[in-house]
Amino acid sequence: MGCLWMFWAFFCLAAAPVLCVPPVGLQPEQVHVSYTGVPQSMIITWTTFNKTESWVEYGVWGGKLFQLTAQGSCTLFKDGGDEGRKLYMHRVTLTHLKPGTAYVYHCGSNDGWSDILFFTAIKEGSEWSPKFALFGDLGNDNPQSLARLQKETQLGMYDVILHIGDFAYDMDEDNARIGDEFMRQIQSIAAYVPYMTSPGNHENAYNFSNYRNRFSMPGDTESLWYSWNIGPAHIISFSTEVYFYLEYGLDLIFKQYSWLEKDLEEANKPENRRVRPWIITMAHRPMYCSNDDKDDCTKFESYVRVGRNDTMPVAPGLEKLFYDYGVDLELWAHEHTYERLWPVYGFQVFNGSMEHPYVNPRAPVHIITGSAGCREKHDGFIPAPRDWSAFRSTDYGYTRMQILNSTHLYLEQVSDDQNGRVIDNMWLVKEQHGTAAWK
Repeated sequence: MGCLWMFWAFFCLAAAPVLCVPPVGLQPEQVHVSYTGVPQSMIITWTTFNKTESWVEYGVWGGKLFQLTAQGSCTLFKDGGDEGRKLYMHRVTLTHLKPGTAYVYHCGSNDGWSDILFFTAIKEGSEWSPKFALFGDLGNDNPQSLARLQKETQLGMYDVILHIGDFAYDMDEDNARIGDEFMRQIQSIAAYVPYMTSPGNHENAYNFSNYRNRFSMPGDTESLWYSWNIGPAHIISFSTEVYFYLEYGLDLIFKQYSWLEKDLEEANKPENRRVRPWIITMAHRPMYCSNDDKDDCTKFESYVRVGRNDTMPVAPGLEKLFYDYGVDLELWAHEHTYERLWPVYGFQVFNGSMEHPYVNPRAPVHIITGSAGCREKHDGFIPAPRDWSAFRSTDYGYTRMQILNSTHLYLEQVSDDQNGRVIDNMWLVKEQHGTAAWK
């Protein structure tokens, strides 16, 4: 890259002044869609390299193209690298969408428009069965699962994508050009279905600035923690990284914990849990794992699980909080493997029964799905699985999830190494939700 810029500088000195104007970057790229958390709405986010207006023109699939218009905002993001590159992040919120209706759109301005794209507005209410693809640790280099996810998304297999931390490897590298390229790669997924995210450790550079500026999640925490409702589920995304990057503020642990407690309290109000009985969390670093890499999840006193006693004040962990509020399912990544756990709390297994462990389990179920593919390749496992480990695989792949109704949830693991074969699956069946289910 340095040689390229030296050539450009030499060329400019030697050429006529009219040839020395740097390229103008008004063309939209890196388009992605996310759900605002507000029914009948969606937010479109994209990037340009010069400042321009932010417009989306859209219309109902099969109707007149671009019959509707919406204007949004353009904000400057200055990367923290030594070049101080400037990117312009555009956000436009679409409102009054018809639930379950497909829309055709493009984004940009009269200075340049994106390709024609499409999405389907999130259905309303709880009486439907949303389908998800979920994974973490997907990189620009060796994105093993990307092609299959691209195809399945465009076939309409998913309502939402959940990316549970670690993007690009890393978004800040080469003065954020790796982040640009990664966002171009996922456009063929993220421009078509809501792409919902959590931050991971590989986003930590410059106080997670690439993550905070590139994504547009619900709430007002720059996508660090938030919650939203879909079908019969309340989904909570949060940051495990607040426990590890204390240089960005110890107070973030307590702010997030307080927010989580209030959110869980609200979700557990009888009138709310009756409508959305499933409470699902997603965050990057797991509480448990049987990997051999000495990560936090391999330790009995995991920071995420039990907190930190080396801070003042002592930082609370999350396992008891989630148990006390009856969280049903906890989704994680970080380990470059797939692992399904038995229902577990405090390192003890609480299966529903010997014959049907996931029917009316008496503790939350944990799934680790961090094997989508990145330059760091696979992680390994310890030879003998722990008592709470039900299934493990080092294959590249990702997880599919469907929330069928208020009592049944289905999960399966896809192996990209085995040409898309399903290598693991489970039904989580709960006739009762909340803390009463643990009795």
